[in-house]
Amino acid sequence: MATTAADATATATATVAKEQTAASAGGDQVTRHSEVGHKSLLRSDDLYQYILETTVYPREHECMKQLREDTANHPWNLMTTSADEGQFLNLLLKLIGAKKTMEIGVYTGYSLLATALAIPDDGTILAMDINRDNYETIGLPCIEKAGVAHKIDFREGPALPVLDALLEDEANHGTFDFVFVDADKDNYLNYHQRLMKLVRVGGLLGYDNTLWNGSVVLPADAPMRKYIRYYRDFVLELNKALAADDRVEICQLPVGDGITLCRRAK
Repeated sequence: MATTAADATATATATVAKEQTAASAGGDQVTRHSEVGHKSLLRSDDLYQYILETTVYPREHECMKQLREDTANHPWNLMTTSADEGQFLNLLLKLIGAKKTMEIGVYTGYSLLATALAIPDDGTILAMDINRDNYETIGLPCIEKAGVAHKIDFREGPALPVLDALLEDEANHGTFDFVFVDADKDNYLNYHQRLMKLVRVGGLLGYDNTLWNGSVVLPADAPMRKYIRYYRDFVLELNKALAADDRVEICQLPVGDGITLCRRAK
C-alpha cells in the first residue's frame, strides 16, 4: 500500500488541527477550554471551570500540571486527556489495585503519567503510539521528573501487531489488570477482540471518546466537522457492540469526551 496506517493517522491528526482553526474562524463556539485540549460535554463552561478549580487542579500532581500546560502549546492539544479524566483514571487504578497495565494511544502522555503515578513502584505500562516525538519531547521530561519513567515500556508503531505478538504466547493471556484505549477509532473493535483475551477476568478496559463530541446523538445529515463525521460511525458501531457483549459489564460516563469502562466478567 502506498499509504501506511501511520500516514493515515498523521493526516487525520493534521486535519483535526486545521479544522479546529477553521471552526474558530467560521464562528463555532470556542470556550476557554477548547484552546487547551479540554473536551467536556458539559454545556456550561462555568460549571466545568468550577469542577476543575474546586476538585481537579488543587489535587493535580505538579508534573501532571506541567505536562498539561506544555501540551496546551502543541497544535494538536485537543487530543490530550482532560485533567478531570486524568484524575478519574488515577483514582480508578488505585481502587482496582492495578499493577500490569497497557495504553494504546499516548500522544504526549498525560493519561500515561496519571497511570504511572497510580500503580505501584514495580507496576508496568505497555504504551503504544505511532508517534514517538510527542511523547519524548513533551511528555517524557515530565514523566522522568515524576520518577515513574521506569514503569513504562514505550513501543512506537501500530498497536495491532504488538497485540498479536502478545497473543501468540498464552502466558500473556489474562494477565493485564487495566487497558486504556485512546487511539484510532476505526480499530477499536479490532482492539477489543484482542484485549478481551489479554485482560484478566475482573480487569478493566477503558475506551475513550465514546460520545465523540456529542455526535452520537446527531442525525446522520447534521453539520459536522470532517474528522467528527469520519469516525462517528465507528464510534456508534463500537458502542452498539460493547452494549451487546455479554462477556463484559459496562458503564459509559460523560467524562471528557465520553469513556466506556468494560469489566471482563468471563
